[in-house]
Amino acid sequence: MTTNLIADERAANRVRGAWPALATMFLGSFTLVTAEFLPPGVLTLVASQLGVTEGVVGLSVSVTALTALVAALGMGSLFPRLDRRTLLVALTVGAVASNILVAVAPNVAVLMLARLLLGLAIGGYWSMALVIATQLVPADRVGKAMMIVNAGTTVATVAGVPLGVLLSTFAGWRVAFAVAAVLTLAAAFAVRLTLPPIAPAAGVGWTAMGRALRAPGVTLGLVGLVAVIGGHFTGFTYIRPALADLLGAGPEAVAILLALFGVGGLVGNFVLGSLADRWLQPLLVAVPGAIGLSVLSIVLSGGLPAVAYLAVVVWGAAFGGLLNLAQVWVTRVLPGQVEAGSGLIVAGFQTAIILGSAVGGRGVDDVGVAATYTVAAVITVAGGVLVRVTLGRAAAATRTV
Repeated sequence: MTTNLIADERAANRVRGAWPALATMFLGSFTLVTAEFLPPGVLTLVASQLGVTEGVVGLSVSVTALTALVAALGMGSLFPRLDRRTLLVALTVGAVASNILVAVAPNVAVLMLARLLLGLAIGGYWSMALVIATQLVPADRVGKAMMIVNAGTTVATVAGVPLGVLLSTFAGWRVAFAVAAVLTLAAAFAVRLTLPPIAPAAGVGWTAMGRALRAPGVTLGLVGLVAVIGGHFTGFTYIRPALADLLGAGPEAVAILLALFGVGGLVGNFVLGSLADRWLQPLLVAVPGAIGLSVLSIVLSGGLPAVAYLAVVVWGAAFGGLLNLAQVWVTRVLPGQVEAGSGLIVAGFQTAIILGSAVGGRGVDDVGVAATYTVAAVITVAGGVLVRVTLGRAAAATRTV
């Protein structure tokens, strides 16, 4: 009994000691995600000044996602022995350089180059974040630790991007990206000051990545995660036309609903993040189910807009905690290969963003919003079931070893 109490006290002290470092990583994720999703909010201004179409500027988000995917898969292999704190600082400084390049970009070619650099920073940062968290806190507190780090993503969506758009309205989009560069530089300094040296996790490199994919349940689980996240983005990328077509929501109502989605996401991040360590198995089905049911409710709400409004909030809350669940899942199915697994998770997310946006766009154009949302709901729920099944396979494999 006394031994257990001592162990619990040590774990609690370790978590308390990790707070400054986790808060620093929150700041890093906030600045990176704000920069990642700021272009859509300033699309018209950037296109006008650079003399290109809005569609061309919109590609800057896709370019970022593509290089983030590559970085997530290859960063550990390129730097297998480099201290992860040093690597994280370098990646954050790379994001600073990207924002500065965007702020002074004379043409769209420089803009795209800058966004390629940002993608490398984002993909590498997120693939390292889970590895660092597992070394800062005990294994049964990883979900809570990543809850703090991932909150930066949600706060960036709820506050960072809107504030950046507001600043660009009064001071210009170049100033908005310059401010983002200053904040990101502050995050880089904070990372260097608060994080302890972090040794690379075991099993880094392309060989380790292939070995991770061959582990029981991992490939199937990743397919399920891509389905869940892709289903979400199939619907969310086109949420504005959906709310307008299905509910008759005007611009003001849409803005309020998107704000509620963001608030729901913030709440969901903290609530689901606090539950992920202990209730992972049921949440892997319940959360995608909540997303699918919410998407379907928007289609079926008909003359009851209050149902659709509630569905938007639930949708935001469910998606807000999804990354936490994915990160805890990978520590369960790949306990000895967290760095390789983390890279696969980030790559899966970026792949899902690209596929979901593409499928949603084709669906909205060809078969309409209602049919597209129905398909998105089915894909999301099916993906959650697949991920849940993989936990059983991983556990069975562990018992036979």
